[in-house]
Amino acid sequence: MSKSFWCLVLVIGLCLITPYGVFGIEGFNQAFPIIEPDPGHTKLRLSSEGLEAIKRIKNPIAAVAVIGPYRSGKSFLLNQLLSLSCYEGFGVGHMRDTKTKGIWVWGTPVEMDIDGVTTSVFYLDTEGFESIGKSNVYDDRIFALATVLSSVLIYNLPETIREADISRLSFAVELAEEFYGRVQGQDVAFEPAKLLWLIQRDFLQGKSVKQMVDEALRHVPNSDGDKNIDQVNQIRDSLAIMGDNSTAFSLPQPHLQRTKLCDLKDGELDQSYVQKREQLKEVVKSIIRPKIVEGKSLNGNEFVAFLEKILEALNKGEIPSTGSLVEVFNKKILERCSKIYEDSMTKVVLPISEETLQSIHEAARSESLKAFEEQHFGRHHAKKSVETLDEDIEKMFKNFVMANQYKSSKLCEALYTACEDKMDQLQILRLPSMAKFNAGFLHCNQSFETECVGPSKTVYEQRMAKMMGKSKSLFIKEYNHRLFNWLVAFSLVMVIVGRFIIKFILIEIGAWILFIFLETYTRMFWSPESLYYNPVWHGIVATWETLVYSPVLDLDRWAIQIGFIALILLVYWRCFPKRKHGPRSLLPLYADNSKVRDRSE
Repeated sequence: MSKSFWCLVLVIGLCLITPYGVFGIEGFNQAFPIIEPDPGHTKLRLSSEGLEAIKRIKNPIAAVAVIGPYRSGKSFLLNQLLSLSCYEGFGVGHMRDTKTKGIWVWGTPVEMDIDGVTTSVFYLDTEGFESIGKSNVYDDRIFALATVLSSVLIYNLPETIREADISRLSFAVELAEEFYGRVQGQDVAFEPAKLLWLIQRDFLQGKSVKQMVDEALRHVPNSDGDKNIDQVNQIRDSLAIMGDNSTAFSLPQPHLQRTKLCDLKDGELDQSYVQKREQLKEVVKSIIRPKIVEGKSLNGNEFVAFLEKILEALNKGEIPSTGSLVEVFNKKILERCSKIYEDSMTKVVLPISEETLQSIHEAARSESLKAFEEQHFGRHHAKKSVETLDEDIEKMFKNFVMANQYKSSKLCEALYTACEDKMDQLQILRLPSMAKFNAGFLHCNQSFETECVGPSKTVYEQRMAKMMGKSKSLFIKEYNHRLFNWLVAFSLVMVIVGRFIIKFILIEIGAWILFIFLETYTRMFWSPESLYYNPVWHGIVATWETLVYSPVLDLDRWAIQIGFIALILLVYWRCFPKRKHGPRSLLPLYADNSKVRDRSE
């Protein structure tokens, strides 16, 4: 193959193994747009062309942005700070026409050593204020974005400071009030830019630039109570408080013939300007710091991600606001604090009483709000974030309340059903026992009172009381009737047993006495109910209860087993051969007829 072919292959290979090709670095030595207006010229959108220049940087990034009125010399000033001519750096005036829309970045950063850290410093050129065909909202978004992104914000003003120039700083003031007043040592959303007042004028005699700034920030008399003047005076007060975060600098005009500035060398410029320009570079260098976001510096990719987040917040709503920025930075904190509340509540084993749940909710809510208070960004606008957190907590609490009600209802229903079944079982005892019924009744009440908890307890207590009362009333009503019938049947059975089986006369006599008493008394007084108030009946009942149920022996449970054993013993007693000369019984038994006949014979 030809030599030229292998050269082409080598070039393509080098392009593939380097991120930006062989000519990548050279290609970034120019200005790129990173932010451009949307078609309606009211909101902003990203420009991928310039973002690639930033993404490739691995060092911590700082940004110097120049803002100011339209055609106030911002682009020329940036070229001077970068030591570039108009033909090499940012386009100046008519040379760039409409390409200056939005925010532009110089593709090759300046490497600086800041506190021992190599920092890549980007310079940002912004579209001027008050140009034709733009809305004030658009200007505010440009200004707000430059304020948030930059580490140093140079406010380039020609000749003097106007009232409108102060008003435009309202956003910077709000940012400082919201984010800069954080306790040192804690993570901050981002550190607001250092504000550098740069006033370019034809002469430097008279008042110093610091005096001019101080005078501009003095209160304007407002005897008529004009709201606009009050608002600007509030901005003046805040700017005065921000004194440590701002610097003032004056710069003379570089040359009288301003239209030829791009064609003049340093030797042809006003030497006082050249001297002050170099001083300005040192001032910028002395105050610049890497961009810190949430406690850490940003590399290229992180800076672009930060830019995307800020742009989304500033485009939200009709006008840009610090409130939207606060919401963006507090979003993750809100999620963490909501998780704190949720985790605290999830540990609770439901159901519990409403009072206990309420106290746990209040403790978890306080813990969550305290965590937010310690971590949140923003001072004034954080109130909305607190309200959002409170709303989220209340929604979660309602879910826990519903879950508590459901589990409480389920638990109490199970206990109620168990007690209902128990009462039904006690109604059909083989051997009716008031003591056993009362023991079961008490056990149901105690278990329900102890185990049924939560909001459903009150409702089920009412149902429980109604059911238990009805069950007890029914049992008492049936108890005497069943016991009476049992005793009548028992007396007849014992007559047969004493007469024909055991042949024990005392048992037979006792059974006849019991039978005659039951039948005679009820015949005399017409109804069994009259018997239930007789002391003799009470004695019979007491004896029955003693025999049938006690904590040691529950005769109803063992009736079949005991009856079976008794039957076996009876069969054994009747069928097993008697001893021929056994001992004579001391009990009065019925006489044996066969023996009587033997003696007569």
